[in-house]
Amino acid sequence: MKVFAYSVREDEVKYVEEFKNAQNICCDYVSEYPSMDNVNLAAGYDAVSVITNVITPEMYEAWAKTGVKYLATRSVGYDHFDLAIMKKLGMRGVHATYSPNAVANYTIMMMLMACRQMPFIMYKAGCQDFSLPGKIGKELSLCTVGIIGTGQIGETVIKHLSGFGCRILAYSTSQKEEVKKYAEYVDLDTLYKECDVISLHIPGSPKNYHLIDRNAIAKMKDDVIFVNTARGNVVDSEALIEGLESGKIGFAALDTFEEEVGLYYKNLEREQLVNRTRAILSTFKNVLLTPHMAFYTEQSSSDMVRTTMRGLRSFESNEECAVRISELE
Repeated sequence: MKVFAYSVREDEVKYVEEFKNAQNICCDYVSEYPSMDNVNLAAGYDAVSVITNVITPEMYEAWAKTGVKYLATRSVGYDHFDLAIMKKLGMRGVHATYSPNAVANYTIMMMLMACRQMPFIMYKAGCQDFSLPGKIGKELSLCTVGIIGTGQIGETVIKHLSGFGCRILAYSTSQKEEVKKYAEYVDLDTLYKECDVISLHIPGSPKNYHLIDRNAIAKMKDDVIFVNTARGNVVDSEALIEGLESGKIGFAALDTFEEEVGLYYKNLEREQLVNRTRAILSTFKNVLLTPHMAFYTEQSSSDMVRTTMRGLRSFESNEECAVRISELE
């Protein structure tokens, strides 16, 4: 099998070289994002590997015309794939899996930073203001924490949080017996009403689009801490900003937001950003914005390359593989 990979980061190169040999795959790659200007680089290849970048209908069609049969995304989520177009063109796809510890650790770090107002403390310390007023925090151990979504990552967050001694509520469309050892499953309204901290761990699927909207935020406790290390389109950005302005949301820790497409994983320090949502969110002292990198550890980077290559290889070896996108089967 021949694979052409786009957007390969410097840290991924060693894993690409290692796993292409292990999977008996010919793989060439570039650091550039895919676009209509470079789609022809994949001509003659069986598969294309990307990350969470925009893929236009014209790009799918161009790849299909050059013989590309498979698409892989080196990410757990694949909501940036247009499954209808892929199915129409007869293209099959795989996504990645990786250790849930990466995002789980990062999520709890963000919770702790929010509880203790760490961004504001660090900012003021940088100005040599070491006074206490305005910096008092909350103890996570005394909070009721709500976890929306108990897949691998949500479950891991819950297990790790149990060590803090906090009360944990969970919501999911399907319940796990293992999760029940550490958390109580409740409906969303109960979770909104009773939780001091709410964290999202659900995919960016159409059914989850704007799950967190004005109505949901209105049901939350005043001064709630809100954490999103999942997908941006799960949250209505306008509703979130309104919640911050009104004080309903006491702190928002966001590794992702709805309008981030085209920003992240690029060095834009010399450019003027035209992104109203990020500009507004950045003005709040009680908002922590990080560039969608909760996944970014040595282990997860290795896992994402390995699992997508194995998934692509399975199409020719006729092996069963858990990372195939089932909607395309």
